[in-house]
Amino acid sequence: MKSLKGKVAVVTGASRGIGRGIALMLAAEGCDVAFNYLHSRKAALSLEQEIKTKARQCQSKRVDIRDFEAVKKWIEQTKKRFGRVDILINNAGVINDKALMLMGQDEWNEVIDTNLNGMFHVTRACIVGFLKQKSGDIINMSSVSGITGLPRQTNYSASKGGMNAFTRALAKEVAAYGIRVNAVAPGFIATDMLAGFSPQQKEQLAAMIPLGRIGSVEDVTGAVRFLLSHEARYMTGQIIHVDGGLAMNS
Repeated sequence: MKSLKGKVAVVTGASRGIGRGIALMLAAEGCDVAFNYLHSRKAALSLEQEIKTKARQCQSKRVDIRDFEAVKKWIEQTKKRFGRVDILINNAGVINDKALMLMGQDEWNEVIDTNLNGMFHVTRACIVGFLKQKSGDIINMSSVSGITGLPRQTNYSASKGGMNAFTRALAKEVAAYGIRVNAVAPGFIATDMLAGFSPQQKEQLAAMIPLGRIGSVEDVTGAVRFLLSHEARYMTGQIIHVDGGLAMNS
């Protein structure tokens, strides 16, 4: 793998779960990391300190990615601190599951504003810099829900399906500038989102998956690492499924 050492990565929603795993992987590969969080300053500071123990620079900031102006300011401050941005990981997202007949406008808007509009805000803030330097890697963290659609997730499925279309469209738009845009679509992954599931419920989920198990954060970070590697240099506009084969069953 071509070294990522010395590159600067922005990761949204990195204080826990998949985002945290990605931030740690990037630091281990030699990247300096800037990330935002929304709720847990304690978790953010813990991650920041862990990254610094890897002899990499790191800065966390509380930013609501639904706020376009706040995002612009954050990315400007990140560039001022680190000099540039080379990698963007659009990871921040929310889930608010409910049957459509019971879903209120607020529950729809929260998911769309965070998962889809938030991705636009951060990408828009970074893209001009990528175009000027004629390089950059963008990875959008999608979901199997955006591939197959899942019941009680019309808002989430719509946001991730939109993310997939955004990925392909932007990949075509910026390819001539040496910028690659890809997405990773995880299935069921062992994060906080599954923490409340009983062992029986987890067994039922695993039974739905051809590979017979719930995925790990490392399964996802491995795909992200590959997409950023020299070996993936000819890949753009791709939606990589990391789901144990779950999407094949739909």
